[in-house]
Amino acid sequence: MDHRRRVGELGALCAFTLLANAQAQSATIHPEVLTRNLEHPWALAFIGNGRMLVTERPGRMRVVQPDGSLGPPLQGLPKIDVGGQGGLLDVITDRDFAHNRTIYFCYAEPGESSHVNSTALSSARLSEDGKRIEQMKVLFSQKPKVESDAHFGCRIVDFGDGNLFLTLGERYSRKEDAQKLDNHLGKVVRIRKDGSVPPDNPFADRKSSPPGALPEIWSYGHRNSQGATIGPDGKFWMHEHGPQGGDEINRPQAGKNYGWPVITYGENYGGGKIGAGITAKEGMEQPLHYWTPSIAPSGMAFLHSDKYGKAWQGSLFVGSLKFQYLARLEWQGEKVVKEEKLLQNLKQRIRDVREGPDGLLYVLTDERKGQLIRLRPE
Repeated sequence: MDHRRRVGELGALCAFTLLANAQAQSATIHPEVLTRNLEHPWALAFIGNGRMLVTERPGRMRVVQPDGSLGPPLQGLPKIDVGGQGGLLDVITDRDFAHNRTIYFCYAEPGESSHVNSTALSSARLSEDGKRIEQMKVLFSQKPKVESDAHFGCRIVDFGDGNLFLTLGERYSRKEDAQKLDNHLGKVVRIRKDGSVPPDNPFADRKSSPPGALPEIWSYGHRNSQGATIGPDGKFWMHEHGPQGGDEINRPQAGKNYGWPVITYGENYGGGKIGAGITAKEGMEQPLHYWTPSIAPSGMAFLHSDKYGKAWQGSLFVGSLKFQYLARLEWQGEKVVKEEKLLQNLKQRIRDVREGPDGLLYVLTDERKGQLIRLRPE
């Protein structure tokens, strides 16, 4: 569960340098605050000429200029249900954004009755003046809508083949539905950019699929994913929150079951087993990596550039909300062989991490006065 923490001291430019012992750290970085006073920022996307889009969970999307100045909230957003973990969440740009100015964003979509909502994914065009979004279209709306302010999931990946992946939480109170194919709770869905269903989705063929299986579903048995990306292997990667322990990194494959809540390396809040208390079962996939205790992961990016030296190139970066650091994971094949904890001196919840067009890493801190930070190499 997301819980708010106290606000750290802000500055126009962080003057400190993060140093660590020679065994643990392979690079020295200078966190540079680009902008501050963002209210619970959730995601950022790069829109060219040094500018970025940033979402704030209370329902605002803003343009950040190269000098760090914040534009006013964009006009044209849909109605958003703000509360708890819900609000305006992820945003990405289309791969051809330079020509079509298309963005995709997901959010808590209110239902017809109060307190009922679900995760929705929309496309829109950013206006030429960068002050509003236009031609908005809802591409996907999670079914069913339920009464909950938790576990929306909501990370989007443009896979580059004309399809979008979207992670969906099981809404906390409906965890058993993650194992059922007649709903979108606790699923990864895959849709085309016009909202239609790709014909090669695992449950798109009604004749060969289980009765009632929804065609948008790509994989199931997930809990609450707030991080997703494309790996160096060209595959879709994601991580997901465990309960009390058992955060997982997975590489979801078509039609496969990732176990929640039947198998997990976590336990109930306050202690006690979940279900039968088992960690493996035939027909259910094991995570590539898991954390116990839970770090409450959010944001996820592989580093492709060599701006921080060869040792960091290819590393996976994941934010920790609970312990307030940025994790750097080194891989050998499908196994994590080293984890390094960065930005601990910030003492702020790391919500998102992205590699920019300049090859540098950018992070958002989820606070009442959150920061957008660029990590400069020594």
